[in-house]
Amino acid sequence: MSDYDTGMKTRREVLGDEHVDRATANAGSFGQPWQEFITRYAWGGVWSRPGIDRRMRSAVTLAALISMRAENEIGMHVRAALRNGLTVEEITEVFIHTAVYAGVPASNSAFAVARKVLEEEGAHPPPID
Repeated sequence: MSDYDTGMKTRREVLGDEHVDRATANAGSFGQPWQEFITRYAWGGVWSRPGIDRRMRSAVTLAALISMRAENEIGMHVRAALRNGLTVEEITEVFIHTAVYAGVPASNSAFAVARKVLEEEGAHPPPID
């Protein structure tokens, strides 16, 4: 199987068919090379590697996205983390842990995005005290 085919299989398993279909359909001729690139290298080359499981990859990805203040990617990867077996409590701990190293404002923004996604997914985030 090619890196692209492996990547597409992994990408669909992690992000879901609906997301991948929407992303590829909306790419157009300008974005198509980008979709092929991320499918081949991010999903086929990195996410499909042996060594750590998808739960760990999701935790690391969330921490990296929080650190980069990449709020536009956090929701998608919160959904992926749930699909990969992380619990709401584990996602919460990743966000809190990351706050120490990446900053409270970054994790605070991530919590706001994640809360909305968790509610949409019926994952019932704990109430804010």
